[in-house]
Amino acid sequence: MSGESPARSEAEAMIAEAKKALWVMVGLLAVLWVVQIFNSLDGYDLGRDLGIEARDPASLPEIFSAPFMHSSWGHIEGNSGPLFVFGFLAAYRGVKKWLSVSLLIIVASGLGVWFTSPSDSVTVGASGLVFGYFGYIIVRGLFDRHPIDIVLGVVMALCFAYQFTSLLPTDERVSWQGHLFGFAGGIIGGWLFRDRKPKSVATPDAATTLLPKDLG
Repeated sequence: MSGESPARSEAEAMIAEAKKALWVMVGLLAVLWVVQIFNSLDGYDLGRDLGIEARDPASLPEIFSAPFMHSSWGHIEGNSGPLFVFGFLAAYRGVKKWLSVSLLIIVASGLGVWFTSPSDSVTVGASGLVFGYFGYIIVRGLFDRHPIDIVLGVVMALCFAYQFTSLLPTDERVSWQGHLFGFAGGIIGGWLFRDRKPKSVATPDAATTLLPKDLG
């Protein structure tokens, strides 16, 4: 009886994870848009309350709520496309790992905003996540040594090279701090959550096996 080949098994597992990643991203975007509806109906007071206020200790918990808030319809529209594409590419190899990477990016981006943004500023938006996934995709293949992901990282870096300008303070209305620290969080996540393949243990060869010394 012939068994299923390892390559076919791995491909099927990857397709299953990709389907799961697709629905996870659809769900995430649905949550963001529902929140945006309530936020807009509230005159964006919800965003101001749940955004990150620079260096305000009471605002530290808002690190986890700010990515779900947006300041306008144009803001969420601009983030939704890149978030879906980069988020899916970050998650298609494993949703569990993606969750860990996402948490790291949110914390890195949020703390960076909290420490370095201008005083009395309130920062909201998922762009920190967008840039975090972007950084993660670029380096993941190098750390995991997956040829497909290496090619994917190079292609994404070239196609979206213009995004690197958003890591610099070129527009005072844009939180470059969130972009930069999110991007750094994604790179760190690529290293921390890389695939750790067990080292193969060499079996002793008959020609090189040491025999006990004759004591007689």
